[in-house]
Formats: sequence, C-alpha cells, structure tokens
Amino acid sequence: MGFFSFFGRLLFASFFILSAWQMFNEFGNNGGPAAAELSSKVAVLRRNLSSKLAVAIPDIDFSQVRHLVALSLSLKGIGGLLFVFGSRVGAYLLLLHLVIITPVLFDFFNFSLQKPNFGIPLSDFLQHIALFGALLFFLGMKSTTSPKKPLKKKTQKAKAH
Repeated sequence: MGFFSFFGRLLFASFFILSAWQMFNEFGNNGGPAAAELSSKVAVLRRNLSSKLAVAIPDIDFSQVRHLVALSLSLKGIGGLLFVFGSRVGAYLLLLHLVIITPVLFDFFNFSLQKPNFGIPLSDFLQHIALFGALLFFLGMKSTTSPKKPLKKKTQKAKAH
C-alpha cells in the first residue's frame, strides 16, 4: 500500500511540479507569459471589485504581477515536492496556491451563459475545485491515520487490607 500511496501522490503533484517547472523556464526578466496573462486577469478583477465595492482600488503594476507569478511558482514547486513525500505542509502550500490563483485565473463569472467560450473557464475552475477537494481529503485522511501518542494507562496498586 505504501508504494501505491507514494505513486498516487507523485502523479497528483506532477500537475503542480511540471507547471512550476514550465513557469520557471519561461520566467525571464518580465515574468514570462504567465505574468502577461495574469496581469490582464488581475486588471479585470480590480475593475470588477472597484465597481462592486464602490471603492477605488489602486492599479497593480507589472512588477507586482511578476512577484505574484514568482509566489505561485514557489508555492507549486515547493508544495508539490513536499506533497510527494506525504508532507502536510506541502498540501497546505498547494491549497494556498489554489485559493489565491483559482478565482483570478478562471473567472467564468465574467462570461455570459449564451457564449460558447463559457464552458472552458468553468471547466478549468471546477477542475481546480476538484484538486482543492482532493487536497482536503488528503489532509483529512492524514489526520485520521497519523499515529497518535499512546495514552499511558495508570497501573493500579494493590490495596493493602
């Protein structure tokens, strides 16, 4: 069972590790294509939040988006590697990555139901929700199967009559 558990974690984490590796190779000085896509998504999110909250949200410049890409790369890479070896910290890092990135990248709520491209971001959003659920399942299983400190039973002394 140990091998299959490790192999399953390896397959699951490969989604994050390979993505982080690709982002790292394309990062360069400007953050690569991930920063370009993320900057447009962050701009849309900023406009939506400004209009919904009726508060002026300051512009986010490209260097700040580059830092967000670097954070995403780090969370995916380190979290994925730690997760392969069964670390809860790795699962929490991957959860943090999903919480930050999923609503920004997969903004299906900005599309109309009648448009044919509505299904693509919705499908990607639901895939990330499924990944989030799998990580929660892992953490739940990890907490129920982790060895707990055995309780020491008090030995009763024989009573003298």
